[in-house]
Amino acid sequence: MELYNIENNQEYLNLQVELIAMQRWVQDTGQRVAILFEGRDTAGKGGAIMRFVRYLNPRGYRIVALPKPTEMEKGQWYFQRYIQQLPNRGEIVLFDRSWYNRAVVEPVMNFCSSEQYEVFMKNVVTVEKMLVEDGIHIFKLWFSIDEQEQKKRLEERITDPLKKWKLSTVDMEAQLKWNTYTHYKMEMFAQTSWQGAPWIILKGNDKENARLEGIRHVLTSLNYPDKGQTGERLSPDGNIVTHAEIRRD
Repeated sequence: MELYNIENNQEYLNLQVELIAMQRWVQDTGQRVAILFEGRDTAGKGGAIMRFVRYLNPRGYRIVALPKPTEMEKGQWYFQRYIQQLPNRGEIVLFDRSWYNRAVVEPVMNFCSSEQYEVFMKNVVTVEKMLVEDGIHIFKLWFSIDEQEQKKRLEERITDPLKKWKLSTVDMEAQLKWNTYTHYKMEMFAQTSWQGAPWIILKGNDKENARLEGIRHVLTSLNYPDKGQTGERLSPDGNIVTHAEIRRD
């Protein structure tokens, strides 16, 4: 189900109607929603975001995909540049990668020191608890793919002229560092999945099913008026969506 024919998919359109109703509630009641899209390189995060926002009111959402930090930002509190991007009243913010760069990508690629990594892992849940207690709805979605599927998608980026812009030096090392990524991913799940903002893991080898189930997870977690008006299933498929084990404080 590519972008050019999703208009023919009634399941997807029904979920879009639900998303519009949800967004209207966010805007009318001043809710703040932050959705974090994480996963290995080529996992389908960007495409998932585009599925979420295709019919939403552009005045009510922002997509945040921050570049590598500037020299000034490197000297700031790590969370500072992300805090500035948090949703305002009545807004949904979708993070194409987030502060969790420091949990997986940065240590794998040696973009941070072991001390910086440890400080982040020690503090991130505390920061998130402050945000949730202040009323922000945080969703943490991890799109999971297997090694062979990633290899196939990387090869597509090399050969497809419409996807070459997605290819980076980090992508090229993804396969070589597969096991290291796995180690840090599992540590992230174990240490940062907590009751107020658990990690939601979506089996992403089938991109479109994962994206639809990600939408369902967000919809089913929020109590907006006219919820379920389309009659579409909102409860996520347990064969595709799982929760990382909640940490015990």
